Amino acid sequence: MSELTISLVQSALSWEDKAANLRHFEAQLLSLKGKTQVVVLPELFSTGFSMQAEKLAETIDGPTVQWMRTMAQQLQLIITGSVIIKENGDHFNRLLWVLPNGELGQYDKRHLFAYAGEDRHYQRGSKRLIASVNGFRINLQICYDLRFPVWARQQSKDGQPEYDVLVYVANWPERRRVAWMSLLQARAIENQCYVIGVNRVGEDGHQIYHSGDSMVIDPLGEILFTQKDTPCTHTVTINKEHLQAIRRQLPFLRDADAFDLLT
Repeated sequence: MSELTISLVQSALSWEDKAANLRHFEAQLLSLKGKTQVVVLPELFSTGFSMQAEKLAETIDGPTVQWMRTMAQQLQLIITGSVIIKENGDHFNRLLWVLPNGELGQYDKRHLFAYAGEDRHYQRGSKRLIASVNGFRINLQICYDLRFPVWARQQSKDGQPEYDVLVYVANWPERRRVAWMSLLQARAIENQCYVIGVNRVGEDGHQIYHSGDSMVIDPLGEILFTQKDTPCTHTVTINKEHLQAIRRQLPFLRDADAFDLLT
């Protein structure tokens, strides 16, 4: 029986203050040593959802990524969350999947939030990242991607769904929390997968309030965990056999439309 233990860290963020945020999250991570296999941090966890990309960006060898590598190695777990990265003169809202051996996977946010001007400061990505750990395949996405179901849609690979878990890291404001919660459930139901959404809490530098509402949802759309308003660290163990049993009992994915995803 294959299981995977994942910890969600729902936290307030110090606005554009990398040092303070890294100190804070280091304490959270140290408390999880030996208790989990994967830790999920919010979108742009070291800065908050800032449009000051030119000021705050660092390279892939910069201090935040080095911190992630050090913590992953020290605690022998996987860490994921997004960071402002500069590469070849462009800036990216880049999710990193950091392994204990220092290797990393990366996903650049595909759908940029033009309402806040994100498209004027960041370059969008063109490739999805599906990571593998302990027999689970994990599709990693960022915040606004949640509103675009085609980008997350399961595609058959050798007759099997291509992933088992869909993860969203976010800075999603409280004023649109109904959309956040509803769409997370919808993604779980339509893709027959576990969905994990990790959001921040508190006000950002523009006095926009975030209620968190981080969630764990099973492949039937049942909410296994959610927390509103307060910081928290929640650890959940998901079960591959439970997922496979649902897919066998309700084989909806085999009736899905075939399509090619053009980028």
